[in-house]
Amino acid sequence: MSQPTAPGGIMVDPALRPSPRAKLLWAISAALSWAFPLVGLAVWAVLDSNRRAVQAWVFGIALVLAVFSIAVVPLWRYAVHRWEITDEAVYTRTGWLTQESRVAPITRVQTVDTYRGPLERLLGLATVTVTTASSAGAVHISALELKDARSTVTRLTEIAARHRGDAT
Repeated sequence: MSQPTAPGGIMVDPALRPSPRAKLLWAISAALSWAFPLVGLAVWAVLDSNRRAVQAWVFGIALVLAVFSIAVVPLWRYAVHRWEITDEAVYTRTGWLTQESRVAPITRVQTVDTYRGPLERLLGLATVTVTTASSAGAVHISALELKDARSTVTRLTEIAARHRGDAT
């Protein structure tokens, strides 16, 4: 795939998206993170009947934030997240409110790993982690279809083998 490049040959916009099921993965993760606070508010309402007005406000605010993080943020993240691998580099763009673009030259690749948490396994997804000789840390390609993750690892391994650098 040939993408427009900025001065210096840096890819402007990686072409590939995560799996469409990424939206569901991120929504379920957000819902699980809101379960404890919302249950805590319900327990507070049962145990303390003297502060109904405050409880209603707190619950309303929490509910609005929960709905936003469960329904809107996953769609926004999906619209932003991109990745691509060329013979020269691994390109990623992630985030939703704060966005980060990363370029990891193939000559700097040290390891390529696959991670599958319980929700990812349930949805048939995986995350590919490309560890480089960089103080910025590893590059993560999140929420890929399992077959795409496997082929990505294979392709990265083959490209890195052709570039026989010391990855430092």
